[in-house]
Amino acid sequence: MPLPQEFHDIAKHVNNWGRWGADDEIGTLNLITDQVVREAAGCVRSGRRIPLALPLQQDGVQTGMIPGRVNPLHTMTAINQEIFGPGTVATSDDAVTMGLQAATHWDGLTHVSHSGRLYNNHPADSVTAHHGATVLGIEKATPIVSRGVLLDVARAHGTDRLPGGHAVTPEDLDAAEELAGTKVRAGDVVLVRTGQLRHYLAGDRQAYAFPSPGLSLRTPEWFHARDVAAVANDTLTFEIFPPEIENLWMPVHALDLVEMGMLQGQNWNLEELSTACAEAGRWAFLLSAMAEPFVGGSGTPVAPVAIL
Repeated sequence: MPLPQEFHDIAKHVNNWGRWGADDEIGTLNLITDQVVREAAGCVRSGRRIPLALPLQQDGVQTGMIPGRVNPLHTMTAINQEIFGPGTVATSDDAVTMGLQAATHWDGLTHVSHSGRLYNNHPADSVTAHHGATVLGIEKATPIVSRGVLLDVARAHGTDRLPGGHAVTPEDLDAAEELAGTKVRAGDVVLVRTGQLRHYLAGDRQAYAFPSPGLSLRTPEWFHARDVAAVANDTLTFEIFPPEIENLWMPVHALDLVEMGMLQGQNWNLEELSTACAEAGRWAFLLSAMAEPFVGGSGTPVAPVAIL
């Protein structure tokens, strides 16, 4: 299905091409300034550290629905090997084969394209078989340390998990922001909880994958208006799946990554964080979510930590 006029209208409204110069390769990460980080550090009160990453394991979230995106395959390359001779210190080494977006991850700015273009009007064919992303590679991402805000949409709806057909709307984000008691501001990293990951944590990978709640076509305008630096959630597909408009696949990806230049994350475990924020009565925290600098990568695994 060709991209409809509604998509192009939103794209024009949220487009950040040229905003930080013609050579910019990091998009909305420009919004994480030194001042933003200093203010984010003020969110730390108890020092409690909450991990947000799923374990990297062969029985991970991937079901084969996305070709080539394989769960981690862990192999031992040496086991207690005395490489310097008998009686010397023995070493064990290992290797992993995996999709960079197999588990908890950031989508890089070359993860999707539309109309032959990437963020900031770079050509889509700058992604090559031998070199990957020759521009906009994930290694270009600056340190992602900022104020995180949990928008707990499921809790705002009074439920543990949104139903599979729920498209998260700007109104949902408003309600979750009201619950959080803080306004999302420029340079924040927003984490949107739907509760969908509870399926996976209960052992049902298929139910986790499909059908899934997720962000609607209208949400990029909400994030753009607040100058959000990055967005992540607790689903496999990020946006609602199947799509809210029949046969219009991944339009939110295209708006976030291509038009805005905003990283988006998937498969983040927000369950413990949801409980901790509710107990503390605050939903803002210091967030560290550094991208692994895979040169030419279109995405990266990440092990985020929220510090309350």
